[in-house]
Amino acid sequence: MKWTLSQLQKYRNKDFLIDEIVRVDEIIQDDPTIREVSPMHITGRGDIDSTKVTFHLKIEGYLILPCSRTLVDVKLPINVETTETFLLQASVYETEEEAYQVNGDVIDIMPILREILLLEVPMQVFCEDVNHEDAAPQSGKDWEVVHEEDKSKKMDPRLAGLAKFFDENNSSS
Repeated sequence: MKWTLSQLQKYRNKDFLIDEIVRVDEIIQDDPTIREVSPMHITGRGDIDSTKVTFHLKIEGYLILPCSRTLVDVKLPINVETTETFLLQASVYETEEEAYQVNGDVIDIMPILREILLLEVPMQVFCEDVNHEDAAPQSGKDWEVVHEEDKSKKMDPRLAGLAKFFDENNSSS
């Protein structure tokens, strides 16, 4: 998704609509946890004037990531809206938002799209089906995975007497 400044200036003060499907497979090299990247559907518009170009974009698609618990593939939907501004001149244009300085005669938003997608990757992702056939084992000899909701139900037998102590204390008060 590259445009020359002369291409964009034709749309100054007019509608510049964006509706493209792009491949961003190269983010797999940036983050090895990403197993697959779907084609991303980019929609939105560009606002072009004499000093800046502002893109209002919506990015839709999905990433395939490993489940943090079982290592099976998890489909992570991507649905992000962003606004990116490119300054056409090295001016003293003041803005509250982050803006990019255009170097040369071309605006390329692909590096920004890659960065946005990388920021969408969560630290952990979990699959719904823990008993999936390709899943990592959930128990073994002398160990098992304990889920948060199960922790409160099971009590360490060594601490059972301590729980009774607090119950007795509360009833005598």
